Amino acid sequence: MTVSPAEVLIDVESALNFYRVMAYVVGVMLLVLCVGMVVKYGFDNGTMVAVVGPIHGFLYMVYLVAAINLGLIKARWSLGYMLLVLVSGTIPFLSFVLERSVTERTRRTIAATS
Repeated sequence: MTVSPAEVLIDVESALNFYRVMAYVVGVMLLVLCVGMVVKYGFDNGTMVAVVGPIHGFLYMVYLVAAINLGLIKARWSLGYMLLVLVSGTIPFLSFVLERSVTERTRRTIAATS
């Protein structure tokens, strides 16, 4: 069974879309977690961190799977770029910046192979 180039491009595009959604979700949850940390240490109320922390942790794991699927399996990024993308879910605002870079890079690759 052979796979047509059009099917490969659709596969990369769908992996990119899932990665983009997860990058935004993880980025927003990380910002909410940062607010929770301010509330915890500034106002001595750790409830928000206790709720948001595990949710962010789970979603970050899903983000890692999405990034690995796109970067290592579909788009074949370099190891350095892959590591930067993986870490971006742990630094506030970086997932938003890298999402834009990943989208442009992947779309350029798709356009070049079309």
